[in-house]
Amino acid sequence: MDKMNRETLMEVFERLYSHYGPQGWWPGETPFEVIVGAILTQNTAWSNVEKAISNLKKDGPLTPEALFRMDETELAMRIRPSGYYNVKARRLKDFVRFLFENYGGKIEEMFNEDPRILRERLLRIRGIGPETADSILLYGGNIPVFVVDAYTYRVFNRHGLLPEEISYEECQKMFMENLPKDAGLFNEYHALIVRVAKEFCKKGRPLCRGCPLEGI
Repeated sequence: MDKMNRETLMEVFERLYSHYGPQGWWPGETPFEVIVGAILTQNTAWSNVEKAISNLKKDGPLTPEALFRMDETELAMRIRPSGYYNVKARRLKDFVRFLFENYGGKIEEMFNEDPRILRERLLRIRGIGPETADSILLYGGNIPVFVVDAYTYRVFNRHGLLPEEISYEECQKMFMENLPKDAGLFNEYHALIVRVAKEFCKKGRPLCRGCPLEGI
């Protein structure tokens, strides 16, 4: 745990950034599209999310109003490529209802809310857990909240920087207390962790040789 300090965390970031460069996360033409993507990407590859979003934009821009008016069955069919489409259609509908009931359907109004209050409200929406809520805040609202996922646990645990048993909140706190509170940094850092986890720190047998984090 004592290894998880600012110096080490910045060394990890600098190595990854030097190796990969900027990642340009999160793909989306609007904050609302980013939010939709954050909900759809649960348990599926991003390529499938792109197909689902493309289907949603066939008849015009992807807006809260468009999803609010869309029949849930039709919505499910359009997002079918993302998998678990009936469940995800309900989640999208629940989010859009939340947006209209609390913020008049305005994304900018939602992000003007106190981030701590907004996060608590998002977590009360069925199907939105900490990772999705924080992705919405960071990538949709440019709010400095560090997103933790399975890739984060894997990479940092394998390098002895995190214990095997640690909660989402504890892990997130370690990053946020040891890094500058900067949304751009948090954005890039999380994207780089995902990149190195997919290419080197694989779920099965890791490819340690040549990894930008080799030796840490």
